[in-house]
Amino acid sequence: MDSLFWTAAALVIYVYAGYPLFLLFVRALTGARRTQLAADHAPPITLIISAYNEAEIIGEKIANSLSLGYPADRLEILVVSDCSSDGTDEIVTAVKDPRVRLLRMAERGGKTLGLNAAVTAARGEILVFSDANAMYVHDALATLARNFADPGVGAVVGESTYSQDSQAQAGADKDESLYWRYEVMIKRLESALGSTVGGDGAIYAIRKSLYRPMRADALSDFVNPLQIVQAGFRCIYEPQARSIENAAGDFAREFRRKVRIVNRAWRAMMTLKGLLNPLRYGLFSLQIFSHKLLRWLVPVFLVVCLVANVAIAGRHWFYAAALGIQLAFYGLAAIGHLLRRRRSVPRIFAVPYYFVMVNIASARGIAEAYRGKTYTTWTTARASN
Repeated sequence: MDSLFWTAAALVIYVYAGYPLFLLFVRALTGARRTQLAADHAPPITLIISAYNEAEIIGEKIANSLSLGYPADRLEILVVSDCSSDGTDEIVTAVKDPRVRLLRMAERGGKTLGLNAAVTAARGEILVFSDANAMYVHDALATLARNFADPGVGAVVGESTYSQDSQAQAGADKDESLYWRYEVMIKRLESALGSTVGGDGAIYAIRKSLYRPMRADALSDFVNPLQIVQAGFRCIYEPQARSIENAAGDFAREFRRKVRIVNRAWRAMMTLKGLLNPLRYGLFSLQIFSHKLLRWLVPVFLVVCLVANVAIAGRHWFYAAALGIQLAFYGLAAIGHLLRRRRSVPRIFAVPYYFVMVNIASARGIAEAYRGKTYTTWTTARASN
């Protein structure tokens, strides 16, 4: 039991602290890998906006996209409607700017099938993928585009940020923002060493020539960048290309969103197992293993650590103290769960609850994947679901 306890504890510590420290160590040894930037590099871009019943926000998104300052003759805005039924399509077609086009799917098939169709219809050399609620800063497209002056770059991931209103809200928004800042740190380190793992559905760009059609249940912003790395190109992080959006909202919606993400990403990873071969992909294989696979398995490690700790708690004061710390942490999470519907949940309860919730969502997503459950269609986080 001692070995189980120490192994499980070490894996949890490695995932959240050891891995970023390892990346820092490698960067100190090798230095950061440079990207050839060209500020005047402005290839034709198609901005692809995925939309399902986004009437509430699509007009603002289109106005934002038209105001980004990218050369007008090199920008196309393609809104992919997954059979919206709330007037989204009518809002898009009412826009009289020739740069804006609507692609309505014949039947509802989900975001990934919509992207497959949109890429075929797109005219741009560079494709930028965005969600309807992600508003871009003025130079976001130009900042993404400058990285493609480097012929070794195949994908560029921007930086998602949350609006001040969202960060002022209670519940999941605040803790999602905290979690996201941690993720940003890791993405910066990974990119400095070669490639970051995965993209961001709110803002990422690729070379159209590198896109490969994906299955309906594939998590597009995870699979697509991995396919590009598999093809021998880099997927880099560009922190100056920023989008601004609201977080998912309450804990319940955030939980359902993370279950869907892990379910789809786990299934996708099983189809891309070749990327875990370090003899072929080197450090990037370790990045996937550490940042994704081990992270998704943390709930297993946590359960093993707790059960083993209960069994050995009487052997030494250290084990008794470790058990007390674990129980206190889960007690705070339980109180956070009881307070989750309040407008404001103190951080001492909200952070443990968010941590536990995220890991339960990971466990459920993996379990559902093995039970054969798939997710293809989606509804906006702003809708009641």
